[in-house]
Amino acid sequence: MAMGKYSRVDGKKSSTYGLTITIVLLLSLCLVGAWMFMSSWSAPADSVGYSSSDTAKDVEPVTKNDLSKEEGDRDPKNFSDEKEENEAVTENNEVKTDSENSAEGNQVDESSGEKTEIVEEKKESDDSNGDGDGEKEKNVKEVESESDEAKQKEKTQLEESTEENKSEDGNGNKEKSEENASETEESTEKSSKDVFPAGDQAEITKESSTGDGAWSTQLVESQNEKKAQQSSISKDQSSYGWKTCNVTAGPDYIPCLDNWQAIKKLHTTMHYEHRERHCPEESPRCLVSLPDGYKRSIKWPKSREKIWYNNVPHTKLAEIKGHQNWVKMSGEHLTFPGGGTQFKNGALHYIDFIQQSHPAIAWGNRTRVILDVGCGVASFGGYLFERDVLALSFAPKDEHEAQVQFALERGIPAMLNVMGTKRLPFPGSVFDLIHCARCRVPWHIEGGKLLLELNRALRPGGFFVWSATPVYRKNEEDSGIWKAMSKLTKAMCWKLVTIKKDKLNEVGAAIYQKPTSNKCYNKRPQNDPPLCKDSDDQNAAWNVPLEACMHKVTEDSSKRGAVWPNMWPERVETAPEWLDSQEGVYGKPAPEDFTADQEKWKTIVSKSYLNDMGIDWSNVRNVMDMRAVYGGFAAALKDLKLWVMNVVPVDAPDTLPIIYERGLFGIYHDWCESFNTYPRTYDLLHADHLFSTLRKRCNLVSVMAEIDRILRPQGTFIIRDDMETLGEVEKMVKSMKWNVKMTQSKDNEGLLSIQKSWWRPAETETIKSAIA
Repeated sequence: MAMGKYSRVDGKKSSTYGLTITIVLLLSLCLVGAWMFMSSWSAPADSVGYSSSDTAKDVEPVTKNDLSKEEGDRDPKNFSDEKEENEAVTENNEVKTDSENSAEGNQVDESSGEKTEIVEEKKESDDSNGDGDGEKEKNVKEVESESDEAKQKEKTQLEESTEENKSEDGNGNKEKSEENASETEESTEKSSKDVFPAGDQAEITKESSTGDGAWSTQLVESQNEKKAQQSSISKDQSSYGWKTCNVTAGPDYIPCLDNWQAIKKLHTTMHYEHRERHCPEESPRCLVSLPDGYKRSIKWPKSREKIWYNNVPHTKLAEIKGHQNWVKMSGEHLTFPGGGTQFKNGALHYIDFIQQSHPAIAWGNRTRVILDVGCGVASFGGYLFERDVLALSFAPKDEHEAQVQFALERGIPAMLNVMGTKRLPFPGSVFDLIHCARCRVPWHIEGGKLLLELNRALRPGGFFVWSATPVYRKNEEDSGIWKAMSKLTKAMCWKLVTIKKDKLNEVGAAIYQKPTSNKCYNKRPQNDPPLCKDSDDQNAAWNVPLEACMHKVTEDSSKRGAVWPNMWPERVETAPEWLDSQEGVYGKPAPEDFTADQEKWKTIVSKSYLNDMGIDWSNVRNVMDMRAVYGGFAAALKDLKLWVMNVVPVDAPDTLPIIYERGLFGIYHDWCESFNTYPRTYDLLHADHLFSTLRKRCNLVSVMAEIDRILRPQGTFIIRDDMETLGEVEKMVKSMKWNVKMTQSKDNEGLLSIQKSWWRPAETETIKSAIA
């Protein structure tokens, strides 16, 4: 039988051929083994070049589909948490940790033994490139371009955020905001301003879950991150230790007026010392409770006529003053017919009666800022808004239960204070008119000390309107008081302009005017009441005892008080002439400072506050500027249906007289202590570079507890300050479960817009000083 060339009949050629095949196979296996050994030993550049692409492709469906579906299934209240998860996904799509890269390399090695086509593809790639890094970067860029194109804006925001924030422990590591990224993005989508996630910044860890060689999914990582963040929040809440105040006053607690320990130690209450401020040695850090059934306040102007009973659940005034149309009960509301002791038939008629009695008063023109003493429920001030007049009403926390609280709940400017032993917290010579309608103040006793305090606060040429029974009744008591008042006002050089009777309400009013020069003072036969010493500063008003003396009137036209301000509304935008010779707060000549401040706040309010912060301004009525300088913030809001309490801190430059000169009002206050107002009385608080100053001498936790006390639930807190201070404040408000609505930053300066929540701690703290 014919045989082929390589027939195995004789076996010789077959043996040589088999040996050759064996050697070739052994060499091939050695080469493959050597290549595999070198591949697994080398730095992770190779595996990253491959696995990054593979990871991006694998994870992308989880990011876009699974998490998107999860978002749609969740409660809208958890929007912030959902956003955090998405950001974690974005970051993990972009960068992998060393542990993940290592896991990916091992995965490639394991799969190469089973799927040789992958190894061959990889080998071809290595042979053609000669440099795995170049191909790796190309692959990563291509994958990012394909799968993350829609996320570029978010990534840019993330980069900006990490660049602008510093590590809490000062190590310089870049960190990322955890809980409010969603609120930040929501606000800044409308604005081109820089955004920063300041504050409660625990570093976001790049987690991996590679046990048993398994891949980590973005869904798992996001859920783990959310749990870590919730744990962080719980730690913050426990570290601040918020508790609800257990006090006798309950939801009406006012720390400096409800200090029963101090009140019980008073030697006398003859001069209403028990109604004055007695602040506890340590400011409370607890949160005041809410009344049962509390609701968001009724909007202005409806609130002037009615409020929710459950918000101020007190009926005593309705029982004893209902016949005078102060306040009445009506189902779930308390209603305010607009009357008062002296104007049972309505405040507007009474307001017009005063104007007709002396037309020079000129409501809303010459007379813009007034003080209403012993205001009741402040209907007088509430209806003066219709005459373009700002009335700051005050009364003590006394047996006329909750009168100031009623006023503030109605949206009318009011504060707690008493004519006692100390000066009122206002500068001298600032009010255009002072009003007293049966205010129950004994003006004529003790040398007229209390009326002399009004003289200090009244602007030269200003009016005092006294509507009380001694003016129009002739019984023995009233006649005696009238005689004493006539003697006192004559000695004070007040001119009795007119006495008129309101026939409809059957009351009368006497109108006095303060002199504009010192001629009368110099002609008095007796120095009684005495003139104050030249060293006595009429603007000094914080905890200064009353003195029975009169300050001379300024006659130098270059100084404040010598010339009446411009008519309203021109005065609000006009720098007072007496500022010309002074240096401004910001270092420029005062008129330039004034103008720059005014233009700055006009821009900020119109372009940012009114449009980009998500604030529903229809719910904003009672506003406080916690650190007013020239009143620019309040002036910028003048066309809205709201009012602003301008607070000048006692350790800040004394610019409060300028604010009054503009036709606005305000008060001195020390923010290391409690403010003289009821809880839940302001819709918006504004603090411009206040906290960075306070932190040097106050406990910021106590300050935040006070802010929580006076701000209404769902009210807005806007704070502007340096980034370090904002970070500390943000941690505190988050621990109280407030909602950070917006963050912005530039050059280490930032802004937070925060909404107060309804949350109250379950645990209570007894304040011993506030237990009666």
